[in-house]
Order: sequence, then C-alpha cells, then structure tokens
Amino acid sequence: MKNNDDKFKKIIAHSKEYGFIFQSSEIYDGLSAVYDYAQNGVELKKNIKEYWWKAMVQMNENIVGIDTAIFMHPTVWKASGHLGAFNDPMVDNKDSKKRYRADVLVEDFMAKIEGKINKDIAKAKKRFGDEFNEEEFRATNGRIKERQAKIDQISKTLYSSMESEELGKIKTLIEDLGITCPLSGSKNWTDVRQFNLMFSTQIGSVSDESNEIYLRPETAQGIFVNYLNVQKTGRMKIPFGIAQIGKAFRNEIVARQFIFRMREFEQMEMQFFVRPGEELKWFEYWKEQRINWHKSLGISEDNYRFHDHEKLAHYANAASDIEFNFPMGFKELEGIHSRTDFDLTAHQEYSGKKLQYFDPELGKSYVPYVVETSIGLDRMFLSILTTSYTEEKLDDGSERLVMKFPPILAPIKAAILPLTKKDGLPEKAREIMADLKQDYICQYDEKDAIGKRYRRQDAIGTPYCITIDHQSLEDNTVTIRDRDTMQQERVAIKDIYTIIRNKLSLKM
Repeated sequence: MKNNDDKFKKIIAHSKEYGFIFQSSEIYDGLSAVYDYAQNGVELKKNIKEYWWKAMVQMNENIVGIDTAIFMHPTVWKASGHLGAFNDPMVDNKDSKKRYRADVLVEDFMAKIEGKINKDIAKAKKRFGDEFNEEEFRATNGRIKERQAKIDQISKTLYSSMESEELGKIKTLIEDLGITCPLSGSKNWTDVRQFNLMFSTQIGSVSDESNEIYLRPETAQGIFVNYLNVQKTGRMKIPFGIAQIGKAFRNEIVARQFIFRMREFEQMEMQFFVRPGEELKWFEYWKEQRINWHKSLGISEDNYRFHDHEKLAHYANAASDIEFNFPMGFKELEGIHSRTDFDLTAHQEYSGKKLQYFDPELGKSYVPYVVETSIGLDRMFLSILTTSYTEEKLDDGSERLVMKFPPILAPIKAAILPLTKKDGLPEKAREIMADLKQDYICQYDEKDAIGKRYRRQDAIGTPYCITIDHQSLEDNTVTIRDRDTMQQERVAIKDIYTIIRNKLSLKM
C-alpha cells in the first residue's frame, strides 16, 4: 500500500509539472477538490471523450447524442427523488473538527479486512503455484471465512441502516468497530446526520423575487425529460439510446483523492430505452459492451473487475460497477444500471405529460424501461494516468519516466524534431509539421540535445518522434522513434502521414 501511496504522489506531482492538471485558483491557495485541466490534460480529456462518443454514438445506428442545460426546472429534482433523498450520512470528529462520510469510514474499515484476505490468498498462491484453487481456499480456510463473515455482517448492518435511515445505528457501528479519525486517531464522534449534496442558486433579477434552482447533480435527467422530443424528431424505434457528455456538481462532504472525487466533474452517460421485460437482457448486453470498450485500450485486464450491487438504488432492479485498480485500490469507474421505468413514470406524473411510446409491433403504448451506462470522465482520466505512468531502467543503467498512453488517447500524437537549428533542417521540419497538424495535434521542438527532447516527449506520452537530420535533405527520409520500444525506423517523408494515420486508426 505504501508503494501505491508513493506512486500516487508522483502521479499528482507529474500532472502539475508536465501540464496535465493544476489546482484551481492556485495563486489564491486553491479551492478544495476543484481542479483545472492544463494544456496536455485538456487534450487527453478531449481524446477520451471522442473515443467514448465514437464507440457509443458513431458505431451504433440506434444511439444519438444530446447536450442539455445544467440548469433545469426545480420540479425535475422532486420527480427524480434528488430533493428528498440525495443525501449522504455525515459525521464529525470532535477533536480534529474534520467531517467524514459515515458510510465511507465503515467501507474503508471493511476494505482493510479485505486487504488482509487478499494478502493471505497471495501468500497461498505463491506457496501452492499452479495447483492453487482460490475458490476452495476461500471456502475452507478458517481465518478467511472468519474475516469474510465479519465483512458480510458489517455490510448488512451498514446498508440496512442507510436504507431505513436509522442513523443512530450507523454511529453505534462506528463506535463498536473502534473506528478512529484518520487525522487525529480520536474516537470522539458526533451523531450521524444527513447532508444534501445538491448546490443551490437563484434565478431571477431581484433576489426576493427569485426562484431557487439547482446545479444538476447528474446528467441523466436532462436525457429523460427530452426522451420524447428525441424519439419523435429522430423517428427512433425502441430499443434506442441517448448519449450525453456534461458537467455535474455535488457538494461532497469528503472530496479527496485528487480528481477521483470532485465537486465539479464530468460524466459520459447513455440511457438505453427498451421494452418492459427485456431490460435484464439489455443490462447484460451493455455490461459486456462496456468492459470490452475498456479492454480495447490495451490496458491489462487485471486492472478491471465487476462488482454487482446487493443494495440497489430505489429506481433499479439490477446494478453493476466496473471497478478499476486505482492507487488507492479497486474503486468504481463506471456503473451499468437497470433503472426500470422509474424516471419516465415519475416525470410523467409530476409534469402531467404522457411520456409513453407506441410500439407498432405490439400494437400498444407503454412507458419504456431504461438501462444506463454512466462513466466518470475524470475517473477515466485518472485510470489512464495511473496505468500510463512508468518508471523504466534502461540497459545502459540510465532511467526514464514515460507516460505510456494508448496512442489514440495521447495528447500530442507526434513531435517534429530538427536535429539542429540550421542548415535548412528547421524549414524541412516545418513542412512535415504543416502536413500533419491539419489532422493531429503535433509539437515542434528544436531546443536542447535530441536525447533530452526525447525524454521530454516521453514524459508527456507522445507516441511518435520524427527526427529530421542532414540525410533528410539528401534523400527525403526521416527517422520515426516509437515511444514504448524506443526503436527508430527510417522512412520516406512522403509516407509519414500514412504511417501515423495507420498507427492511430480506430480500424487498426
């Protein structure tokens, strides 16, 4: 765990030093849990959005996009349940004066027990090798069974107490487990209270005549209230989907772990409208599609796992998370939820407008059921940073730090590097730059020794470096250096565009 903490600190430092992420309002000592995407970060973020949009909208004939407003009619949030139920249980430590999410304190306690289980399994795996049967070991090892039973009991108490809103039981659980404040080590807790996560503001020109409205805490409701508009104007037939990328805002009690949990964040969501009774079939379909999308980036499959929900939200009849192995352990990256007809039925009731679909094959109208895929763009960004950050020891004993981004997501696709600043090399390099920059973000760099320039490009994850030397003026060839292998290949200048295009093509 210590190594992961160290790596996480290095990733955060690297993000600032190389222009990926800055603390918001840093010259004023920053704003807690709010971050700005810097010059390289904004390109990486844009590329993640495009890769998702192409997979969801461009590659699916029955999914279209939408971009809805952040401000919505306040009744939207009554209908969705956010006004009455969008709360987190909050607890304060009286000695450190720090505030925590009560459920997260308990979940972190369970995670520590799970960490001990995983340690025992890793030891046994090492000891028994290929003969090791993890399922059998979990079922028969007394210490693991005891620890798992403890996790199950804590989990049952926590989630049933949250479901019934018996906050006193959550405080008792914290006390019984001897959970201490991470900052002070104190067990001196206040009562657990509910805390609404929505940011409110006023709309209207005069304060006493204005109406209270909210910054949206999720992007899904904008899709639901436009469902019928899209269906009719697009002549969409069920099953069909509506996708959206947009900002959402939550007044998190404990916003922490860099960009993992922020107060202003971005979501990439798709709501898929289906016939009632077919939702679980489509739920399984989208689980498979979404995990395949993540795997398509070439990141090790060991970093991903499904976590099926036992405790379901009030609107769901099935839910599963794709969890990713962040430096702080496996955490939710994307959610796939079968939301039933809860949202459309609620909006139909509160608005008084029919939100039904006439199914010509069945010859009847119904409120569609919905399967949702929802991924946090900032968390996706962090997962890419985490797996790409690589410290390498080279054969000559030197070291290099390289961001091994999937090339299709890399902020800068190619660096154009004239070997010297004279003898016509910059002019030839500028010709190549002019040809590539119409379609790809490229960087021109003629400062310092070529080795130093390679290291700079490695640190921002540029997959291809094109070096123009004196031979280039004689035979119109250049070298292309591959970031990951560091191998160099001599190619004709006229072929560069085609080579880069083929390396970055979705088809490839």
